[in-house]
Amino acid sequence: MILSMSAKGVDEEIFESNAEISVDQMDETIAFAPTKPYDKIVIFFPGALVDPDAYAPLCRKIAEEGSRVLICKMPFRLATRGYNDIKETDILDDPTKQYILMGHSQGAKMAAQFVYENPGVIDKLILLGTTHPRDIDLSGAKIPILKISGANDGVADLGKVNRNKPKLPSSTKYVTIEGANHSQFGYYGFQLGDSKATISRDEQQALVLENVLAFIE
Repeated sequence: MILSMSAKGVDEEIFESNAEISVDQMDETIAFAPTKPYDKIVIFFPGALVDPDAYAPLCRKIAEEGSRVLICKMPFRLATRGYNDIKETDILDDPTKQYILMGHSQGAKMAAQFVYENPGVIDKLILLGTTHPRDIDLSGAKIPILKISGANDGVADLGKVNRNKPKLPSSTKYVTIEGANHSQFGYYGFQLGDSKATISRDEQQALVLENVLAFIE
């Protein structure tokens, strides 16, 4: 596995349960669940080859605001191989819950693909650091969609993001974080092809969290 894709700077306490959050490490997912009742489930698809643990800081903070959050552990760390696996579990089976699908990079690409192939299953879609959808047309989707990009993202640059806007509904909410790059959407090393961020990882993560929480609510 590429060393730069390993989780970096993730505190072990993030994976420990407490009075507010229950943490469950399973073969297929890392689950963060509020100990109080919740009505929203966020499912997260990691970027290609990225250690799922790299997204734990963001996902735990989302859970602390009242949603159950599941980080999917993809086969070979590739969402292209495992994006449909959630249909083989009971994750999507509760009609009383609202389901939000979120992904970063290739994970965002395949989150969009899942929504395209499974209409009516997901209630909201969040795309982080991606130029996709590129090869499919989601412009007719009826669900709310949020797309967050980094102005300094060298992997998913804004030019390509803007060229693919016709593939999403006109109601899509677009957010560009100034100074943000690709790898700082998670806690892992510098990714090949990326540009240098001019804000810290913690600053970028805080802005992502702020926009995600506002969209979820």
